[in-house]
Amino acid sequence: MSERNAVSTLIIDDEPLARAGLRHLLQAIDWIRCVGEAADGQTAIESIQRLQPELVLLDVQMPGCSGIDVLRRLPPPAPRIIFTTAYAEHAVAAFELGALDYLLKPFGAARLAAALDRVRASLGEPLPSTLDRYGEMLANGPMQRLFVRSGRSIQPLAIADIHWFEAVGDYVVAHTQNGEHILHLALSRLEARLDPQGFARIHRAHLINLSHLARFRRELDGRLIAMLHSGVELPVSKSKAQVFRDLAR
Repeated sequence: MSERNAVSTLIIDDEPLARAGLRHLLQAIDWIRCVGEAADGQTAIESIQRLQPELVLLDVQMPGCSGIDVLRRLPPPAPRIIFTTAYAEHAVAAFELGALDYLLKPFGAARLAAALDRVRASLGEPLPSTLDRYGEMLANGPMQRLFVRSGRSIQPLAIADIHWFEAVGDYVVAHTQNGEHILHLALSRLEARLDPQGFARIHRAHLINLSHLARFRRELDGRLIAMLHSGVELPVSKSKAQVFRDLAR
């Protein structure tokens, strides 16, 4: 698993045993990378600002200031938050502040896995379920990674590593240097989640990563071909050709 693709995660809890338990549970999840821990509210704020984690597992009751206060004091954009607590009365405030989930102690691996499903959805995994719709609602800017199935596991795939997307029937194939990955969603839905400065729809079936584009080539019959650095050649549809024709040679 690439360190670059793993989701950086910070554990914040004032109980050493609780931190150790979470650390143990997270070690079994290969797409999570723990970058640190904190035991009080002020240290939590400083650690989040210094480490810039993508995910924070945040206790509610802590010395200094509560987890709720920590989240209120963070400047935007805040990381994704999963609250962990032995008290249920703060749940409404947690969700109002944008927490992805609220784990009531004691919780086990199954409940943590369900919460992390929401994290994956918010990061861009195309799940054909309510979690996918939840992730779209929470999406904050272009996604930076997808989560793809590899055998029986789920692994993160950096968007920058994808050369092009291809619509095939009811699913999409993500083409990378190391192989192909099937995504169960529509190409138009995927396009809406990507940075328009970095990706271009050149055909109803093809969406290319512009950083992997070598050039456009104009054929004698007027057709336009997108040539990728990998050697792949993809046709540009007539409706899209006018946009790119000036770049062809």
